[in-house]
Amino acid sequence: MRNGGFVMKRLSLTAGFFLMPLLLVAPVLAQKNVRINWTAVTGAQSGVYVAQEEGLFKKNGLDVELIHIPSSSRGIQAILAGELAFSYMDGSNAAQANLKGANLAMIAGATNRFVFSLMSKPEIKRVADLKGKKIGITRVGSSTHTAALYALSQANLKPTDYQILPLMQVPNILTALLAGQIDAGIVSPPTNSRARKAGFNELMNLAKEGPETVSVALGTTRNYIRDHEDTVRRVVRAYAEAVQLFKANKQVGIRVLGKYTKLTDQGVLEDAYNQFREYLEDPPYVSRKAMEAVFADIGDAAKSAKPDDIIEMRFVADLEKEGFFKKSSAK
Repeated sequence: MRNGGFVMKRLSLTAGFFLMPLLLVAPVLAQKNVRINWTAVTGAQSGVYVAQEEGLFKKNGLDVELIHIPSSSRGIQAILAGELAFSYMDGSNAAQANLKGANLAMIAGATNRFVFSLMSKPEIKRVADLKGKKIGITRVGSSTHTAALYALSQANLKPTDYQILPLMQVPNILTALLAGQIDAGIVSPPTNSRARKAGFNELMNLAKEGPETVSVALGTTRNYIRDHEDTVRRVVRAYAEAVQLFKANKQVGIRVLGKYTKLTDQGVLEDAYNQFREYLEDPPYVSRKAMEAVFADIGDAAKSAKPDDIIEMRFVADLEKEGFFKKSSAK
């Protein structure tokens, strides 16, 4: 019996030795693979930048491949094609896709305002002076396009009064301004900071003077939510943690902005950080009022649409119920 007990003890120790590596790698094997798209060179998308760079996705059991497909509309197309799970999107493109049967859902809000500036050549002093001029945006139908139409309408300018030029990416708009190819353009931080530094006029700060609207949100499809609810919950938690960290830690915020914008000017990066520290939503809700404004802007095609058709805020609400945001703000 004594020898048998000794053998059994050795066997259990040996089994434990071989099991140890399996236990150590189990958390790695449990990581859920997810592809998330960021759409524009802007601090509005700092939530996923920080979650990736500071290990918050991994902390929440996610192995995230962060990819960059410019523009909300192309990101939505990639989701519908099954090429990725999540993408940033604006309210207007998402709503219009749903009106065509896309069944998208926005799960976290980034900004419920247009965090853009309408920048112009130094000799142009008023929005009304843009009559007959060329205005740069990223793409037709993008949030920069919607913001441009709003800003120009405030000076009673009609679409026939000016020329809109799509330039693909926000930094390209500043490049075109510097080259004299356009007279004005809609740009977001940090590009508006760079434009001011270069001597261009800020004709309108839409974050302050513009409407409440769903400018940037993180979304997926309702089918994906149904089939991968736990993954969605983890993504929302990691995103919310990242926004909290961005706002609380200036050093992290500026470092991450520098990496994704490829800028080194600390003054420009600090200005961009300060702008988005103010306007990034925390808790990250998509505003119902902002979504109603999007539907109103679309017009008759969306007259029967409701915010709940496209907003899925239960994951953020669950975090709030468990006291996540109170705990985070107390840190």
